[in-house]
Amino acid sequence: MTRIHVLVRGRVQGVGFRWFVREAARGFGLAGWVRNRPDGTVEVAAEGSDVMLARLRDELKSGPPGAEVHSVDDLEVDDRTHEHPFSIVR
Repeated sequence: MTRIHVLVRGRVQGVGFRWFVREAARGFGLAGWVRNRPDGTVEVAAEGSDVMLARLRDELKSGPPGAEVHSVDDLEVDDRTHEHPFSIVR
């Protein structure tokens, strides 16, 4: 299993971004979570196969209708195992 931990910047809150990520990640069979941060970004931690994580990263770059993604930046990955199903953290 491979893990990613990223920060999505742009117009990514108030447009259904977390639900979009949750549904995409579940569709790809990934474990992990997504949450809004107070600074207006969205944080995503996921684990699964390299191929499915690459597909999720592609989805993050576009987002749902109404989103304007400026960047998807890598954060430090921790060693914790993520649980299924992929969830929204508040």
